[in-house]
Amino acid sequence: GRDPFSKCMWEKLAWPSQKNLSSQFSDMLLRVDQLAKWTEELETPKSIWLPGLFNPSSYLTAAQQVTARDTGVALDKMTIETHFTNMWDASDVKDYAKDGTYIQGLYLEGARWSQGEGAGDAYEVSGTICSGYLCNSKLKELMSPAPVIYIKIVPIQQHWEASSVGFLRHDPQIYECPVYTTSFRGPTYVFMATLRIDDSASTVAKWTLLGVALLLQTND
Repeated sequence: GRDPFSKCMWEKLAWPSQKNLSSQFSDMLLRVDQLAKWTEELETPKSIWLPGLFNPSSYLTAAQQVTARDTGVALDKMTIETHFTNMWDASDVKDYAKDGTYIQGLYLEGARWSQGEGAGDAYEVSGTICSGYLCNSKLKELMSPAPVIYIKIVPIQQHWEASSVGFLRHDPQIYECPVYTTSFRGPTYVFMATLRIDDSASTVAKWTLLGVALLLQTND
C-alpha cells in the first residue's frame, strides 16, 4: 500500500485533510469565504473558525503575542488554557474574549462534551460563562461537535511541567487533550487543550486510554 507519510506534488502545497475530493473542495470554499469576510471588514472575527486556517497554530501564537503586549508579560512566560463555553454557535459570541480568543468548529473523538443538566454548574472565566465536562460518547457516535472554545492566554506556573507538547498541569480534574488537524493524528498535531473532567465519575487515565482527542475536521 501507499506510504501514508509520502506526499504527491500538489499535496505538499495543501493543508492536511482526510476528506474525499468533493468534501475537500467544499471545505476550501468555506475557508475562502471566511478569509474574504475577514479582509472585507479588516477586523479580527470575535470567534474564528480555526479549522479554516492554513496554519492554525500561528493564529494561536498571534493571540499569545497580543496578550503578552497587553499584560506586559514575556511571550515565553505564557501558554494556552482552554475552557468550553456554553455557546454552541459562533453567532452567540457577542464580544471579544479577554486575554485570548474564541474558536469554533472543533470535534471530539472518543468522547463528547456534556450539555444541559449533565453539564453541572456554570462558572465564569474572565467574563466568559463556561460549563460542562468530558463524558462518554453516544452509541455509534465517532465524533461529536465541541462548543465555542475560549482560548485563554495565561502565565506559566512554576509547578507545571514543560514538555514537547505543552505545559503539563498534572491536575486530576484536567485531561490534557491533544488537538490534531485530522484523524490521522501524528504529524498534524496543533496544540494541547485542557479539558475539565468530573473526577468523581472518571479519571484522567480513562480518557488517556480511550485516546480522546480534539480534531479540526471530520473525514467527510
